[in-house]
Amino acid sequence: MTFPRAALLLACLLCSASWLQAANVKLGIDVLEEHQFAELKGKRVGLITNATGIDSRGVSTVDVLLHAPGVQLVALFGPEHGVYGSDWAGQYVPSSTDAHTGLPVYSLYGPTKKPTPEMLQGIDVLVYDIQDIGCRSYTFISTMGLAMEAAGEAGIKFYVLDRPNPLNGNRVEGMMLDPKYRSFTQEWPIPYVYGLTPGELAYMIRATPGWIKKAQPLAHDTGSPVNIVRMEGWYRSMYWEDTGLMWVPTSPHIPTAETALNYVATGFLGEAGGINHGIGYTLPFAVFGHPTFDAFMLTGEMNKLQLPGVYFEPVTFKPFYGEFKDQLINGSQIYYTDRTKANLCNIAAQILYKTYHSPGTRMFRDSPDGNSGPAPFDHIAGGPELRVALQTGKTPEEIITSWQTGLAEFRQARRPYLLYGERPKSETGN
Repeated sequence: MTFPRAALLLACLLCSASWLQAANVKLGIDVLEEHQFAELKGKRVGLITNATGIDSRGVSTVDVLLHAPGVQLVALFGPEHGVYGSDWAGQYVPSSTDAHTGLPVYSLYGPTKKPTPEMLQGIDVLVYDIQDIGCRSYTFISTMGLAMEAAGEAGIKFYVLDRPNPLNGNRVEGMMLDPKYRSFTQEWPIPYVYGLTPGELAYMIRATPGWIKKAQPLAHDTGSPVNIVRMEGWYRSMYWEDTGLMWVPTSPHIPTAETALNYVATGFLGEAGGINHGIGYTLPFAVFGHPTFDAFMLTGEMNKLQLPGVYFEPVTFKPFYGEFKDQLINGSQIYYTDRTKANLCNIAAQILYKTYHSPGTRMFRDSPDGNSGPAPFDHIAGGPELRVALQTGKTPEEIITSWQTGLAEFRQARRPYLLYGERPKSETGN
């Protein structure tokens, strides 16, 4: 027995109604639905999304817009990892036809990273709906800004359906970008952890001279100079579990919301080389080690640092692929005792210092496949400063101190673009 697609969608909506009641936050796509798609009515829509683009009931934004009354969804655009998030980091994503909808899927990860005029022909509105992880080296925010630029050049509207920052909206950490190292993986001159939602960052990108060439200066009904469909019920101090929302892996190695924290704390190790940080094992970014390490000694030394909000446990594991495949790794696993006190980039500096100065790790040597070494590390770190500091004997404390002026300036610069505040005291019970 078969059912029409619309009937299946309605069944999905009814079955997931209990989840909607559990959610504390309405996403941009939820608010758009509540507006009965007024912003998109009568428009031919191109949607930039992936598997994370769902509403708070778990219904794909693709399906929501495909069946939205008065809206004509005509094309999909896929970022790194593809529209369904199945492609590995750095893997070329070709354009294709979507088997689910029959719509063309234009790749924005490969030779073309910015929508071309040909891709935008016949499109009235570009809509962006992708869950991010709040870290500068995650390419989705590059895709967002370049697509804004393309929309501006083409004279079409651009909407961001806003989503939470899983690192929360107060966390601003790490090194600023050296402008000479601007690239698709480090597109915007912001700290490594920038404490903005996609909508807030889009607002900043649009309003800051020189960040993009052109964007449509169209006012949304919230008063923002870019078309941001804001969330409702999200506050800056929220972590993912506070939202009541489903987590969909943002990429193959970010299976949980907590992995986003670990990505900041250990992700640099993958580019430095010579250390396994859980890629190829069941705990991506949550562990780090080397075949020659003493797991108990390493863990004891990390815990002696008494880093706020974090604790380390000894671990041994054998990667299925990646660095030291099929070899026994001895190292540490990260546990958060208080995420609000943990500074992820400071933790990263301590881990990098400890592993770099451990015998046999061979960090910053080029790997045979070119995926790690000085150049890839500098590329992700936004310049050579962090690597050179480690190689010249700078302590973690000196490295961390060197970041503070840039962080203070950015905190001030971002203030006009903050669209969300803290939870009112009346709601916290204080």
